Amino acid sequence: MHFLDTFSKELRCIPVVSEYSASIAAEYFNESSEECKAFALVTAGPGLTNAVTGIAGAYLESRELLIIGGQVKQLDLNHSSARQMGIQEVDGVAIVRSITKVSHRVTTPVDLGQIEEFIRLGMTDRKGPVFLEVPLDVQASDDIQTSPMKSSQIPNRSSTNDLDLPILVEQTLKLLKESYRPILLIGGGVSRSRIESIYDPLIRAGLPMMTTWNGADRLGSQEVLYFGRPNTWGMRYSNILLQQADLVIAVGTRLGLQQTGFNFGGFVPNGTIVQVDIDKSEHKTSKLRDIRAFSADANVFLEYLIKYLYREDFRYPKWVQYCQEVKEVLPLSEKSNRNFAGFFNPYDFVLDVSRCLTTKDILIPSSSGSSMTVTMQSLLQPRGTRIITNKSLASMGYGLSGAIGAAFANPRKRIIHFEGDGGFAQNIQEIGTVGINDLNIKMFIWENNGYASIRMTQLNYFAGRYIGCDRSSGLGLPNLTKLFKMYDIPVYTLDSNIGVSDDQRVQALLRENGPAAFIVPIHPEQTFYPKISSRISREGGMESAPIHLMTPELDEKDWLKVSRYL
Repeated sequence: MHFLDTFSKELRCIPVVSEYSASIAAEYFNESSEECKAFALVTAGPGLTNAVTGIAGAYLESRELLIIGGQVKQLDLNHSSARQMGIQEVDGVAIVRSITKVSHRVTTPVDLGQIEEFIRLGMTDRKGPVFLEVPLDVQASDDIQTSPMKSSQIPNRSSTNDLDLPILVEQTLKLLKESYRPILLIGGGVSRSRIESIYDPLIRAGLPMMTTWNGADRLGSQEVLYFGRPNTWGMRYSNILLQQADLVIAVGTRLGLQQTGFNFGGFVPNGTIVQVDIDKSEHKTSKLRDIRAFSADANVFLEYLIKYLYREDFRYPKWVQYCQEVKEVLPLSEKSNRNFAGFFNPYDFVLDVSRCLTTKDILIPSSSGSSMTVTMQSLLQPRGTRIITNKSLASMGYGLSGAIGAAFANPRKRIIHFEGDGGFAQNIQEIGTVGINDLNIKMFIWENNGYASIRMTQLNYFAGRYIGCDRSSGLGLPNLTKLFKMYDIPVYTLDSNIGVSDDQRVQALLRENGPAAFIVPIHPEQTFYPKISSRISREGGMESAPIHLMTPELDEKDWLKVSRYL
């Protein structure tokens, strides 16, 4: 309460309904802003526990997040002698220690330099959350410095030693000289501002390029050398091409299971992988077959690499032409998916929305479920559109809070938010935050009667024994049209026969400043292909297919066209 009183005099304070939302909004604020920062202030006990999801998400995505939490006065702390003494007392420091870079209880007033050091640790090297818990009596102390922090005192880039980078680049260039089918895979560890400074020379360098989901907005889809987003739920053509590379230079990505597939032994089966990631611990866990992993700042490495690429002519015309041919053969919206009259095909919907995006938009495609995976499989984003997700945690309800943070950080930009109706219900109370602040968020809610991914799992593996996945199986969902009207937010149900780009009412709402909600009817039995499937191994266990063998299988004619080097 003392912090809140002080902060309200010095900072802009934004109330939200839940601490869950505060932590996520602060994460997305910082991820989408280069000019200022946000942090979350939460109360003791349930305030901290409500914020744990956002802290975990920021930790897994390597994003900076500062959480300042209250605590009972030190006299009321149990000090492990009892389960609880103070009112609402829980040990917040212990709870979040494993998902933060700093988790610290301030027991006496500390000097400004110590606070700056805590913040610096969360912003440098591999970023991550910082949690500071301050007991009530420490907050109320008179022995407090009041001089403001200077932003110049807090470094905003990695402190990693880059002295070995020229050697690393030289080794990479040697591999490129020996390569016939290279691919540059750009991850979220490459910052938006740094890649923008080298964007044009990067495009002219001649290397076929792909991005991870976290790095999706580092390149525009219109670039000739851009070949999509490989992933376990990736673009089919991207997965197939990546698997045919003889050299993959992975920059700023940890190459986790979502990126390589669960059959990691089958990842890039005939090629060498160069991985540049700032966290040495990620290299120790890698089980990929032919990988040369280096700990370095991905941004600096990429800048070095592009500079040296121009000293010699690196061109791969036959490989680039083949990549373009494969891309043309395999559409992003596949005919294998079912289409229902009166409902949207979600892949066609995302492609249609892509035509409406501008270079100044920020897209928040939820963080889990079909609205997330379909978007990342079929979106064609223009250069400059920002895309922010949190797939590492994949928590339902993340999208709306993230959109709120991005909207406050970018008041002059339009925020496009996709969310399934089931995920939206997880954090539905924050519609009030959107409405009262008149945020320029355009919410597209995919209405398919609940949890599509759970429904499909129960259908495919448990003979359609549905439990808690839709209204008929006990899941209570609201009438979204009535709900938005209660908050005085314009709401409009889309017509699948018109679409988005051709619907004048939709276009008018998209142009207007302020919030708007769009209900997107999607059939509950809608299929979502392509995807990676599992099979019974020779030993009798479950085995996932490598990422180029997505379900459904291609017909023989198309497969022969796209599998020349497999």
